[in-house]
Order: sequence, then C-alpha cells, then structure tokens
Amino acid sequence: MHQTIHYHWVSTSQQLDEVCQKAATKKAIALDTEFIRIRSFYPQLGLIQLFDGEQVSLIDPSSIEDFSPFIALLANPDVIKVLHACSEDLEVFEYRFKQLPTPLVDTQVVAGFLNRGISIGFAKLVEHYLHIELDKGASRTDWLARPLSEIQCQYAAADVFYLLPVYHKMQKELSENRWQKAVEEECQKFLHRKLKDENPDQMYKHIANAWRLEPYQLAVLQLLTKWRWEEAQKRDLALNFVIKEQNLYEIARQLPKHTSQLLEFMHPNEVRIHGKKILRLVEQGMAVLPEHYPEKVVRLVDEKGYKYALKAMQQKMQEIQPLDLAPELLASKRQLNQLFKWHLKGKPADKTPELLTGWRTEYGKRIAQVLDH
Repeated sequence: MHQTIHYHWVSTSQQLDEVCQKAATKKAIALDTEFIRIRSFYPQLGLIQLFDGEQVSLIDPSSIEDFSPFIALLANPDVIKVLHACSEDLEVFEYRFKQLPTPLVDTQVVAGFLNRGISIGFAKLVEHYLHIELDKGASRTDWLARPLSEIQCQYAAADVFYLLPVYHKMQKELSENRWQKAVEEECQKFLHRKLKDENPDQMYKHIANAWRLEPYQLAVLQLLTKWRWEEAQKRDLALNFVIKEQNLYEIARQLPKHTSQLLEFMHPNEVRIHGKKILRLVEQGMAVLPEHYPEKVVRLVDEKGYKYALKAMQQKMQEIQPLDLAPELLASKRQLNQLFKWHLKGKPADKTPELLTGWRTEYGKRIAQVLDH
C-alpha cells in the first residue's frame, strides 16, 4: 500500500489563485479529474487534482466562482501538463473551461513508445516504476457528493502524486530512445481531435446498420440523428436516454405514420415524449427530393478490393516494422482503413490520412505504394 498523502483542499477563488500562481513556476505539473457521466450528455465535474511537485491540491469546482487562474495555467505554454489516458479529461476541460491543457504529455502514450503496453493502466505504471501498489477501491464513487471521505480524497490525490515521478522516470527513459518526437506529435493529436467540431449532418453514417438503408430512408435517418444530438445537448442527456440508437434505425427503416407503429418497438415513455416530433421528422424526411438524398452508406468491407488491399498493407507493415515499436503504434487498423479510403477517393489533397503525416510519413508512403499496384 502507498503512504498517506498530504493534500490541500481548495474551495475558494483566492486559494485557487495561489495554487495556480505557484504551479505556473514549475516546468511540469500533474493533472487529473474526477467526474460523473451516467445519464448526462456532458461530463459532470466533481474534482480536479493538481500536483506541482511539492503540493497536491484537490480543487472543488462546486464552490469556486473564478476559474480564470486555472484556465490561464491550462494555456500556459511554459508548463507541461502531465495526464494519464487523458481523452475523457480533455472533454471535461473543453466543456467546463473552453480550454485544453497545453503543452500536453499523456503517460499512456509514452508507455506505448517505451513498449510498456498500448493501453496500460496507471496503477500498473506506478507498480512498474515506483514499486507501489495502488488501492483502486474508490474508483467507482459519487464525486459530486460532499463531503468526500478521506478514502476518496486519498484515492484522488494518489492519481497525481505518483503521476509526476512516473512521468520523470519515463522521460529519462524516452530520452534514450528515438521516439521522443513521435510522442510529442501523438499527444498533440489528442488536442487537435478534441478541437474538431462534430458535424450533426453526418452522424447518420455512424448508426449501426445504416448501410442496410436506401437513400430515401437515410434522408429520414439524417434528420433523426441530427435532432437527437441537438436534443441531447439541450437537455444534457446521454444520446441513448433521448432515443436508443436501434430505435432510430427502425424508424428510418419502417417510416411509421402513426404513434401506434412506434409503440411496437419503442418504450411508451419515448413515444409519449417524442412521438409527434418523430412522426413530423419522418414526414419531413420523406419530402426530401431524390437529388438531395444522402448517398448510400457503403461498408468498407464491401468496397471492391478492400480485403486484398488490407492484407497487402498489413504484409508491408510487417516488412518495415521497426523492431523497437509495437505494430499497433505504427499503424492501427483504423489508420489503414483511412489510407485505403483516401486512395479510393482519388487521394484528395485536403484529406491527408494520418499515416502520411508527421513521424509516420516515411512508413505510410511505403504502405501506400501497395495500393498503386
């Protein structure tokens, strides 16, 4: 078990300002968040943990009015923000503060390039580098409740208290291999992905089984998915708590005209709340002119030559794979698929695939060559 961690509970704007001023003098700080996201569209922030190398601060967002010092710290280019498996934390920062932590280092990414595993958990990294076994018993807890117990506070404090020394040990190890630049690029990509806006008009393509629908049915599905997205944001409700994805597909497939038809496959509460709106959207979608129908959704696996191309790309990968790098880091299946689609669409200059950018370019070019034959 790990030691008892001394932490500072931060619950006023003045205390937060003092913490952030001190943190701004450091080269690197560790950050983490605790939040709840069960039924809500947006993450509900319960706690922010910050460790500047000297002091652990547990920041209570429920009682602080002025977060401008913290936002300035997130944006401070002279302070590296260290997080672990940061994807969901970035959503929290973007939603709550409209500011992503930059510059950013994700220790899970670093671990991949040090051959510690692609998706290694924080506890395993702490065990490997510090020989300490963390107690994860408080991981499932209500972080919005007050007061938090000492066990909860110790759990939260540990997530940053051990993160910074792990980061320093990993950085030393990373400086002795050739993937430092690649790690920086990968962490930067996290930030770019989060800054990309979702396009509600294109969300119908991601509905399971959308490929089974005809263009006239997709016109309805497109309206339904856009409406559900906007409704979820407006009501701060998880998408499937507005209407289940499978039900969207069924509505577009069956094109119902009466609420009685909806009741055959939907929960009565869904129909009671949204039935009339759904029928209006169906009617609206059916009125779309054929020249404005969405294109039929084609699964990649059904594209001509896909299976052969994928196998050829994977074989080329095996030939050029660096011995000191996990194959999944060089090119994931998603990235190979992206490369194939790009080639299929005539290599559009404005849609450069990930395998032809940054540190992967030299490898991506060689993999892409197999698609020209």
